[in-house]
Amino acid sequence: MDGTQTWALIGVFTTIMLGGMTLMTTLLMRSMTSAISGVRGELDGQIGGLRGELGGQIGGLRGELRGQIGGLRAEMGGLRAEMGGLRAEMNARFEAVDARFDAMDAKFAHLDRDVNTLMRRAWDDHHPD
Repeated sequence: MDGTQTWALIGVFTTIMLGGMTLMTTLLMRSMTSAISGVRGELDGQIGGLRGELGGQIGGLRGELRGQIGGLRAEMGGLRAEMGGLRAEMNARFEAVDARFDAMDAKFAHLDRDVNTLMRRAWDDHHPD
């Protein structure tokens, strides 16, 4: 083998090696691209499932909270009604107490008049002018 043939064999070998490396790189890139696409699809599916699940749970909690708030509003309405009833009862009792005080004032006025009359009589009996 002479120098030209050696160089030709080196060129053919180099071409085969570069072609093989190109072929391997291309196959490896295609394999990695398909694997990444598969992982991306799987992640999209998982994230979509989680979104749906969270959306359902949030919707359920929202409904539960609305029900609880409605119940609290109803209880507050009942408490307001009870407070109104208590207010009316207290006002009625205060009016009854006021009426009793008015009656006592009238009795004290009569008692004061009677005591004054008795005192004048007693005074007039002991100190005739």
